[in-house]
Amino acid sequence: MVSIDFKKLWDVVIAQFPMGRHSIHGPRHWKQVEKNGLLLAKETGVDETIVKLFSIFHDSRRVTDKRDDGHGLRGAELAKTLKGQYFDLPDDSFEILIDSCTNHTGGENPSNITIATCWDADRLDLPRAGITPDPERMCTAPGRRLARTQWRKGKNSNKR
Repeated sequence: MVSIDFKKLWDVVIAQFPMGRHSIHGPRHWKQVEKNGLLLAKETGVDETIVKLFSIFHDSRRVTDKRDDGHGLRGAELAKTLKGQYFDLPDDSFEILIDSCTNHTGGENPSNITIATCWDADRLDLPRAGITPDPERMCTAPGRRLARTQWRKGKNSNKR
């Protein structure tokens, strides 16, 4: 396995991001997804490399902060173009990355725990958009637990 220079990869992906650094779907969000994903991965036991790559690519090809059909597929396509140049993964791991990016918006509850961990990491950052994550829409037990905490905080803040 080739080691990945994540700093260089981040720089390359950020440089081509069409919406700029301050988008709610931009680099700050990607970093939070990475943080959430690594926290979840401690409990789910998934490959942290896939989680980190998902955080970079899943929203990297958005063109709007509103509904943007196909942005996950476009992010997966970007990952395909950069594979072998800035990072590498075994084929089975790469397929998991591609699937998790392509289907992260509106996908069915996945049976693959790595994909589930990636999707929960993304959903746990919904408060940045004023949305409290619904524990019932989470895919993993630790994701549901963390979402319940956010859900309770969100309900309590609405009671003022």
